[in-house]
Amino acid sequence: MRPIAAACLGTATLATLLACTPVAAAATDTGSAPAMDKARTITVLAEVQELTRFPVTPVVPGSPKQGDTVVVRSDLFDSQHIKVGESHGTCTTTRGGADEAEQCVVTYTLPGGQLTVQGMYFNYLDQGPFDNAITGGTGDYKKARGWVHSDTIATTPRVVRRFTIHLV
Repeated sequence: MRPIAAACLGTATLATLLACTPVAAAATDTGSAPAMDKARTITVLAEVQELTRFPVTPVVPGSPKQGDTVVVRSDLFDSQHIKVGESHGTCTTTRGGADEAEQCVVTYTLPGGQLTVQGMYFNYLDQGPFDNAITGGTGDYKKARGWVHSDTIATTPRVVRRFTIHLV
C-alpha cells in the first residue's frame, strides 16, 4: 500500500476530481446563470482535506493497480480564501503502472446547488492539468453543461488545485 503522503501528492483530482478547487456569488463569476442560457465561468481553489486510497492488493508497495479506488474531499475557496463549498469524489484506477489512468466522479457543493463532474485523470504523479465534463447539477445548476479545467497550484503542505468551471 502506498503511504498516504504519496497518495495525497498524486490524487488531488478529484478531484477528483477530483479530487480533488471560488464559487457562486463569493467566487470569480462572469456572465449570468445557465438557466438563462448564458455562459459563465466560476473559479475556485480546492484544498484537499481527506484522501484515502483503497488498494486492490493491500500491503503490496508500488504504483497503483487496476481497480484501486481513491476517495477524496476538498474544501473550496474563493480568491479571498473564504470557504464557499466542498468537493467530494471517487476515482477508480483503470490502467495501473507508471502510465496510470483513473475514471473519476466528483460532486461540487456550491452556494445555490451542486454540480456533478466525470472524466479521466492521467498520470496523477505528475500533478498535471486535466479537463472533466459537467454531467448535471441541482438548484441553480439543474441544467448545467460544460467542463471543469484543473491546474495544480501547490503540492505542499496540502495539495491545492484551481478549478475553472465553464458553464455553457
